[in-house]
Amino acid sequence: MRILGVDTATPSASVALVEDGALLGEEVYGGTKGAADGAASQPRKNHGEIILPLIQSVLSNAHMTVADLSGIAVSIGPGSFTGLRIGLATVKGIAYGWDLPAVGISTLLATAALALAFDETICALLDARKSEVYLGFFRRERKTINAVSGESVTSISSAVDLMRKYTSNGSSLLAIGEGAKVYEKFLIDSLGASLTLAPSENHPTVASRVALLAQERIGVGSVDDLGALAPVYLRRSEAENKKT
Repeated sequence: MRILGVDTATPSASVALVEDGALLGEEVYGGTKGAADGAASQPRKNHGEIILPLIQSVLSNAHMTVADLSGIAVSIGPGSFTGLRIGLATVKGIAYGWDLPAVGISTLLATAALALAFDETICALLDARKSEVYLGFFRRERKTINAVSGESVTSISSAVDLMRKYTSNGSSLLAIGEGAKVYEKFLIDSLGASLTLAPSENHPTVASRVALLAQERIGVGSVDDLGALAPVYLRRSEAENKKT
């Protein structure tokens, strides 16, 4: 089973191809390859300009075409509103055009899945701007990663209060994602030794986790209705706020 994963929700847009659990290739734009923090390493472009070239590059390097895919997956949020719309529109177009099953994967779940070896609670954090973060808490059980809370958007101060609940009994908490990097100093000052920050180097891409998580779902027939698949924003856009 060959699954193409696409992520345009985070600053480092990425595309990855997996086959039967093995990563065949991945490409990233807007940050260091595999970096969870999205640190820029080249001039930024709109995700709409680069996502199709990334897809073409990944498939070409694997000597494959869209016709060779078993399915396609996309991060559906939370994340950049514009990025989410671009990624979902691209994936829907490919899925409709090639009659491929499609799956939407939570960006926070895919980010938490970057933590390959941590047996306590994982907090995935994405920068939501304006001193806010998107966050969710997860735990890995063997090869499966499960949510232990709902996903939310909140101030970084309130996020720290939520994180303390998972360390109050002496347990450790792993923070991962570009939001953890943005607020690294504040998190360390607030939570001290109970917090572990995932290193930003040598991570696979978010898209690779999207593809692997989707492979598990497609394998058991749990695919999404393309017509109903929509971004998960968690908060209203600026335009919506200005209307009220």
